[in-house]
Parts: sequence; C-alpha cells; structure tokens
Amino acid sequence: MSLSQSASTPKLCGLLCACTASQSEHCIDSKMAKTRLACLLTLLSTHCFLSVFAVVLRTNDESPWTDEFDRIELSCLIETISTINPRIEWKKITSGGPSYVYFDQKIIGDLENRAMIREPATLLITNATRSDTAKYRCEVTAAADEKSFDELVIDLVVRVKPVVPKCSVPKSVPFGKSAELSCVEEEGFPKSQYQWFKSNEEIPDDPKTSLKFFNSSYTLDADTGTLSFIAVRKEDAGEYFCRAKNDAGYAQCPSQKMEVYDIDVVGIVLGVLVVVVVLLCITVGICCAYKRGFFSSQKQTGNNYKVPAKGDGVDYVRTEDEGDFRHKSSFVI
Repeated sequence: MSLSQSASTPKLCGLLCACTASQSEHCIDSKMAKTRLACLLTLLSTHCFLSVFAVVLRTNDESPWTDEFDRIELSCLIETISTINPRIEWKKITSGGPSYVYFDQKIIGDLENRAMIREPATLLITNATRSDTAKYRCEVTAAADEKSFDELVIDLVVRVKPVVPKCSVPKSVPFGKSAELSCVEEEGFPKSQYQWFKSNEEIPDDPKTSLKFFNSSYTLDADTGTLSFIAVRKEDAGEYFCRAKNDAGYAQCPSQKMEVYDIDVVGIVLGVLVVVVVLLCITVGICCAYKRGFFSSQKQTGNNYKVPAKGDGVDYVRTEDEGDFRHKSSFVI
C-alpha cells in the first residue's frame, strides 16, 4: 500500500462511518413515521367503525325564527346511521313539561294539520302561531347501531307584530306642574319597545342630547312606554303619539294634543271672595227672616172666640149677632 493510499484510508473509513450513521438515523425516522401512520390508521378505522355503528344528528339552525302565520323548518339531519327504519320523535318543551308533536309516524297535539315531517327527520310547520314559540327536541333511536340514540334541541321563536297601543295624553296641564303620558301594548312578541313623538319628531331618551328638547325636563322609559314631565313648559305643548315596535314590525296610536296653560292666581282669589260674600249674604238673610217670624210654626188668623161656661140649669142660645144671648123656655128660677 502506498503512502497516498494509506493517507486516504482514514478518510474513506470516516465516510463509511458517516454513511452508516446517516442510515441509522434514517431507519429510526422511518420506524417513527410508520408508527405514526399506524396510529392514524387505527384512529381512522375506529372513527369509521363508530360512524357506521352510531346514529349522529345535526341541525342547520339551532335558533330559528319566523313571523306569525308564516312557515318555518326545524331541521333535524341524520349524519350517520346503520338502522334502516329508526324511530323518530319530536317533542315540544314548555314550562309545563314535554309533550309529543310527532309520535308513531304522525303529527299530534297543537301542530296537528299544521305541520309535516320532511325526510328524514325535519319538522316543517306550515302555519306558525304565537303559541308555537318553545323549545323542540328531535329524538332518533336506531336499534341496530352501537350508539343507538341521539337528540338535539331547537329553540323556535314566532314573532308577533304589535297591535295599536293604548295611549293616554292629558288634554291640558298647568304650567310648571308634572304630567304623565302612558303607552301600553300587550300583543306583540318579543315584548314591544316604545317611542314617543312630538309633532312627528322622535323624543330622545335624554333631552340634553337634542337642541330642540334641551330645555325640557322629562324621563322616558322605553320598556314601559311612560313619558313623565317633571315640570311642563310652554314649549312642551303640542301633538303627541306613541309607537310600539319589535322585530316583527310596529304600530302607533293616533296623535293627541296636550295644552299648557298659566294659573290665574288673581282670578282664583276673586272667585273665592265672591263665593264667601254670597254665602255671607245668604246667612244674614236667613237670620233676619227668622227674627221677623217668617219661620214661626203657628200663625193666628182672625179672633178666637171662647164659649162661656154654662151655669147649672141654664141653657144659653147664641143668636146670629155675636154676643147676643137669650134664655130658653126651660129656664127655671
């Protein structure tokens, strides 16, 4: 072996060692990759196994809504199932407890003649009413599946447009006094919120946010519909109406006029004085009439004549001329 060959030998050995180490690492990485792949395949196979032998439900909308008298779909979709003819049931859940809506392959209860089942398990309400607002539970039982039962709950809201609210507006209010305007509507669902308008312009919740109502002093409750003036001003006079609204729409009452007038203190004082004087005159007149005998219980009309007492054995006969008497023949001495 030459010197050059002996010098190159360590380099070759080093290269061979490096190649061997690289192959070892590659072998280790390959084993780890195979292990991971095996685990993944195991998980997938397990998932597929469970999917094939389990009933799983889903819905497109957990909180659907509709307006009254419209149609609405409560979707109940079966993602996986093995049983050919599963048992499907729908229940309506209210404060009084659950009640059947779909049972034994037919619609029953409140939704009878107003609903139908759209395959495989979706409930379609063709004419929704306000009483349909509730939670509904879709239940599917698959006897041939490993996981044989699944359910989901759908929260349905049927919106109802408000009716014309009842409004109360005082016709006239003294300047500086308090006043209350009320507005009530009880048919709408969800519960109505209230707005007040003056001369077709909406009254803000806070008067300080509007230049037009800046000097007014009032409180407005949008939940109860009450507009309360602490002390009315001349500028508060005008035409008022209330609007009740919710997600389904709104309704408003006819406008009513409120007047603000000044209190006439001088007129009130003069009126009180006139009443006192009249009462005083009546009292004096009654006293004078009583003193003059106009209220006496007995009155004498003409002269009262008293027949003189009869003597013993003497009969008196009264002649036509008053006071002329003569003896009867029966007079005996």
